[in-house]
Amino acid sequence: MDKFYSPQGKSFTYEQLLKEVILFIKKDPEKHYKIIIGTDSANHGTTDFVSAIVIYRVGHGGRFFWRRITTKNKIINLRNRIYKEVMMSLKLASEVLFNLSQDKNLKFDFEVHVDIGSQGETRTMLQEIIGMVRGSGFEVKTKPESYGASKVADRYT
Repeated sequence: MDKFYSPQGKSFTYEQLLKEVILFIKKDPEKHYKIIIGTDSANHGTTDFVSAIVIYRVGHGGRFFWRRITTKNKIINLRNRIYKEVMMSLKLASEVLFNLSQDKNLKFDFEVHVDIGSQGETRTMLQEIIGMVRGSGFEVKTKPESYGASKVADRYT
């Protein structure tokens, strides 16, 4: 699996990232936590996809990690790019949720944030993307509430 990075630039393997998430939650287990997965993309000479994992200690800050995956070819079609973003988020969300769920003492809510909303070019995809994420068993947030994709991941695309 690809390397993940903290905002400070430190790199983590997937296993190290999971340990960081678990330690963060166990440091203050009485607090309410949200684990948020979101992906954003941008076209340069290629298409860069950045996925973020946000661990939000509700009302008390949080941490996040991100990874970049670059395609060989630029994905020009916006619809295809959005679907790729969502599929990457769902795959990562499934892996993270499965691994964190092994520790029955961890309590958290889990959300997938998608970089679409009721305004702009992606509005025609809204219902199908929401259905796709919910059909995969996840709570979904769209713009303007989808900060995991539209703010955190976007910062690194």
